[in-house]
Amino acid sequence: MSFALPLVLFLIPLAFSPGPGNLFFSALAARFGAKATLPALVGYHLATLSVTVLVGLGFQLGAGDNEGVTKLLASVGALYVLYLAWKLATAETSTAPKVGQVASVADGFLLLVFNPKAYVIIALLFTQFPPSKLIPDSALLASIVIAAAFTIHNLIAFIVWIIASDRIGSSFRSPQNMQRMNWVFGGVLGIVAVWLFVANWV
Repeated sequence: MSFALPLVLFLIPLAFSPGPGNLFFSALAARFGAKATLPALVGYHLATLSVTVLVGLGFQLGAGDNEGVTKLLASVGALYVLYLAWKLATAETSTAPKVGQVASVADGFLLLVFNPKAYVIIALLFTQFPPSKLIPDSALLASIVIAAAFTIHNLIAFIVWIIASDRIGSSFRSPQNMQRMNWVFGGVLGIVAVWLFVANWV
């Protein structure tokens, strides 16, 4: 439970705040309807799960059970999360990209694979929640559990964006609404970053 609550609080603002992924899917829904997003949604989250598991295993191989290394990475990661919170809260708002055709499973998969920001977020995830702290005896199982939690959070967030965009269209993605969301999620993420930094040394 002590692992689960910080993980959930870490993931919620990152998943629900406006970003390239959810804005792409909201634009797709507004243009073609919610059902048309399903193939790309499957591809995107298959990629999310796969990449996150691989990064988790790589983190475990690199840091292992070295407490000094994990504490250092966790501290640097927490500070970077605080920076991300500020960037999110003050980010310029924009409408979702224009979508000219229905996206496929492969399109969704490649959208994640070639998104450098996704790798930064996944790496940060494992600096704060190393697999060895969740299940010390099985880095693979721990990485799968964390990756599943990350993927499910993203999936739920994207579905919310898709349904909202399908029903109320571009007004949902107005600059004013997105700016408000940025400030709310940036503030939540900032609080989580401070909490993670302090908890790492207590």
